[in-house]
Amino acid sequence: MNTPTARKRTAAAARTAAPVKATEHDPTRSVDPKSGGGRNDAAPRDLRSHIAAFEEIALVLQGGGALGAYQAGVVQGLTEAGINPTWVAGISIGSIHCAIIAGNPPHRRAERLREFWHRVTQPPLLPPTLWEQEPWVSLMPEEALPWMAPLQSLRALTEGQRGFFVPRPLPGIGPDQASVYDTAPLRATLEELVDFDLLNSGAVRVSVGAVNLRTGNLEYFDTTEGRLGPEHFMASGALPPGFPAVRIGDDLYWDGGLVSNTPLSQVLGGHPRAHTLVFQVDLWSAAGEPPRTLADVSSRVKDIQYSSRTRAITDVLHHAHEQRNVLRSLLERIPPDVRKRDGLCAQVEEMARDKRYTVIHLIYGDKPFDGQDKDYQFGRATMRAHWDSGLRTVERTLAHPQWFALPSAERPFVTHDVHRERTKP
Repeated sequence: MNTPTARKRTAAAARTAAPVKATEHDPTRSVDPKSGGGRNDAAPRDLRSHIAAFEEIALVLQGGGALGAYQAGVVQGLTEAGINPTWVAGISIGSIHCAIIAGNPPHRRAERLREFWHRVTQPPLLPPTLWEQEPWVSLMPEEALPWMAPLQSLRALTEGQRGFFVPRPLPGIGPDQASVYDTAPLRATLEELVDFDLLNSGAVRVSVGAVNLRTGNLEYFDTTEGRLGPEHFMASGALPPGFPAVRIGDDLYWDGGLVSNTPLSQVLGGHPRAHTLVFQVDLWSAAGEPPRTLADVSSRVKDIQYSSRTRAITDVLHHAHEQRNVLRSLLERIPPDVRKRDGLCAQVEEMARDKRYTVIHLIYGDKPFDGQDKDYQFGRATMRAHWDSGLRTVERTLAHPQWFALPSAERPFVTHDVHRERTKP
C-alpha cells in the first residue's frame, strides 16, 4: 500500500477532506465537520494546483512537551485548507501527534487533538484554579500569562497532568520503574483517542524515533516495516529521568530527542522516491538572544539542545540534491545502450532520480511568558496561546502560494520560512 501510485491516490483523497473550524475565542474548539466551515476553506486555486503536483505530503514534528500545542494548531490550520499529510514523522510529543493524526480520519484530527490537549491540561489531583476554568480562561489576555506560568509549571511537577503522567510515590527498581513519573495514563489516552487499525492501514505512513538504551542509537519505528502500538509512541516520548523506559520486544527505549529531536532526515534521506512537500514544524529555535539571567541560561540551553539544527540538515540535503542533478547530467552523456548494459549506471540512475522537494519551515517563536520551564507549562490558557500561534503561522505561510509550486529539475530542493521572510526589508 506504500507504492508511489497508492500514495498519489491517498494524497488526492486526503486533500478533499472536510475542514474543521475554530471559534474566535477558543482556537481549539471544533464544530461539526459536516458544516463545512473553516477560515481557509477557499484555498486559492493556484495553491491547490501547486500542492496537487506533489506525490507525497509529509508532516515532520519535533519534540517539545507542552509546546506541542503549537503543532496541533498547525494541523488544524492545514486541515482547514484541505492539506492533509500522506506521511507523518515525529519525536516525543510530535510522535503522539502522529498517532492521533494517522489514527483518525482527516475530518476528526483537529477534534481529537483538541480532546487530547483539553485532557492533559488538567491537573489530576486538585481542581484547576478559577482562571483555568471557563469562561475566565477564554477571556484571559496573553499579557496575564507570565503571572500564571510559574503556577502551571509547579503544578505539573508536583501533580502531573491528567491522562498523561502522574508522580510516583518513590522511584522503583528496574527500567520501567526508575523514573519520577508513571506514564500509564498516557497509554489509556492513546488507546481511547487513536484507532490503531486505521493507523496501521497504510492510509498514512507513520515514522517515530526512539533511542535504544543498549546501543545508544536512534531507531525509527515505521508502519511500512511493522505494526505500531501505543508502546512505540510512548517510547518516543520517554524522556528520562521524568519518564520510564518503554520495552518493545527485547529492547528498552527512551525519548528520541536524546539523539535527534528532528526526524527530517528520516523523510528526506536515502534515494529520492517521490516529489515531496514537507511541513517541518519546530518547537525550538536555534537562533536566539544571549541569556541575561541564570534562568535565561537554562532556557537557551534547551533551545540549542533540542533545535537539532533543522536548517543545517536542510543545507546538507540541498547539496545532496544538487549533486544528484550533476549525476543526471553526466548520465545523459553516456549512450543509452551503454547505460542499459552497465550495472553501475543503473545504480547511479536510481540515486539520481528526478524527484523534487520543498520544505516549509513552521517554527514556534518564544512568547513573553516562556521561560526555562516552557516545555512543561501545561496550563489551559498557555496551551491555547500556543495553539493559536500555530494557526497564525499557517495562515501567514499559505498567503504565499508561490512557495508551493513544484521546484524545477535544475533546483530540485527549496526551503521557505515565513519567519525568515518577514524580517526582509
